Amino acid sequence: MININFSLESIEYFILILIRIASFMVSAPFFNMSNTPRRVKIGFAACVSVIVYEILPKTVLTYDGMLGYSVIVVKEVTTGLFLGLAANICTYIMQVAGNMIDMHIGLSMATEYDPVTMTQSAVSGNLYNYLVLLLLVVTNMQHYILRAIVDSYQVLPINGQNFNWNHMMTTMVTLMSDIFILAFRMVLPVFACIMILNVILGIMAKVAPQMNMFAIGIQLKILLGFLIMFLTIGLLPYISDFVFSEMKKIMTMMLEGMH
Repeated sequence: MININFSLESIEYFILILIRIASFMVSAPFFNMSNTPRRVKIGFAACVSVIVYEILPKTVLTYDGMLGYSVIVVKEVTTGLFLGLAANICTYIMQVAGNMIDMHIGLSMATEYDPVTMTQSAVSGNLYNYLVLLLLVVTNMQHYILRAIVDSYQVLPINGQNFNWNHMMTTMVTLMSDIFILAFRMVLPVFACIMILNVILGIMAKVAPQMNMFAIGIQLKILLGFLIMFLTIGLLPYISDFVFSEMKKIMTMMLEGMH
């Protein structure tokens, strides 16, 4: 016979754990995919919360009425969302890189519906994004992401957040700068080749003005862009390793800003 005993304090403590983990899964990569049923997400978050509840040392929460408990809930939601945002840097880098590539090779108008983000995304951005997510699963980075939110309770216990907004602002600036720097590094081969092609087309337009360089250039840019993407696709595992290391750095900075 199974005898389960619980109290109001234990339920409140469990709800706070569930809120942080569920908020993290809303914004974290691989876990926030919209094509996954919501019941599966809620059930998985509840299972992880039960495990975390069993291993965490029980502490007594001190708060003043419903308003005090609401403040703790807001802190837990903010913690989960910020950590998930830091982990989701890989998705942002791929989307920015894809948009820049499509803009240079002439595919910026050819957008498609992304069922993960439920928005219109660039074709190249979706390609790189799904490839990096595949590498994320192959390298078991989803285990690291899940372990990060579980280990966050050792650094930030329930109602133990002390937000350093100056450090958080520095972290967000670092996040945005890393997104554009890494994305530009990915786009650099395509950008250099397209720039050389534009110089050649400009010279040919002066040498043979009767040729329609605009019509020829569109086709050449698309073919050259696809060729460079095909030749550099083998470097994607090395790029993903660097992106995952940046993810770990940003998540660490987020935790330091809330400690």
